[in-house]
Amino acid sequence: MSHDPEALRELLGPDAALCHRALTGEQGVSLPPFTDHHVHLHLTDERALAAGGIAGVLDLGGDPVALARRGDGIPRVAYAGAFLTAVGGYPVGRSWAPPEITREIADASTHPGVPGGAATAVDEQASFGASVIKASLHSTAGPVLDSDALAAIVEVARERGLAVVAHAEGEGMPQRALDAGVDGFAHTPFSAFVGRAFTAHAVAAGQVWISTLAIHRDDPEAAEFARVNLAGFAAAGGRVLYGTDLGNGDQPVGVNPDEAAALDRAGVRGAALIASLADPWPFADPPPGVCTFVPGPPPAEFGEIAEWLRGATVVPTEELIHDDH
Repeated sequence: MSHDPEALRELLGPDAALCHRALTGEQGVSLPPFTDHHVHLHLTDERALAAGGIAGVLDLGGDPVALARRGDGIPRVAYAGAFLTAVGGYPVGRSWAPPEITREIADASTHPGVPGGAATAVDEQASFGASVIKASLHSTAGPVLDSDALAAIVEVARERGLAVVAHAEGEGMPQRALDAGVDGFAHTPFSAFVGRAFTAHAVAAGQVWISTLAIHRDDPEAAEFARVNLAGFAAAGGRVLYGTDLGNGDQPVGVNPDEAAALDRAGVRGAALIASLADPWPFADPPPGVCTFVPGPPPAEFGEIAEWLRGATVVPTEELIHDDH
């Protein structure tokens, strides 16, 4: 390959390298292992993820018992366990949401063991190995956690060393989540434009925003709210994480070029796009022993990266021989 290594790193980030596979000689580009930060494993086939370039996932709503029984391997899985929601709140009763994946909070108590209590629900997810806690605030689909209950969830989770991510949908819901001190949003806020003050507060608080932009393909208004909000957050220095909500509708099992392209349109381009994919959050370190490999010539410009990523696959690090000199 004749692509200049320095130009490659400028385009794709400091860890991008020209390489070839030791066993086959196939040439391509080595990148850090990718993570999809919003999936639902009970709605998809995780066995195909590695072949599609995804080495790690964050499951944001599933049966904590089943998730805790998973073995090690690739994809590496972090998970929230069950959705914590109001009594009768989203996604209770949805066809895709069996009872095992929801916990209805009836009491804002921060004392362990209170039936229906906030602390009880957080402690249950923690006991099954959750890495984060998922709070549901979907006001257009039913009752939502009030400010006291949400504050209790955040308080107890923080005491347990767990981040809280919110699904905040409907008028005022992102602000309620922000005011409660959640650590991030499971979807870029998409119900309205959030504004500069909101964005500055979110960035100062060190929040993470998980993109999921492509799920709005049939809702132009929500798509534009999300694009503008994420663009402002990223431009202000916010930490953007690639996520697809895999299991929600018809999506590729692996890197989703539509999501990558939507991030590009929001200004998360080139090295920043790769960083959103390679960020290991909520883990401190990336999945061990593997890299993302994209075969063939590298892209020449930002606009080509999303489609180029369609070829990504996960390979053992030891299989790749770097060709940079």
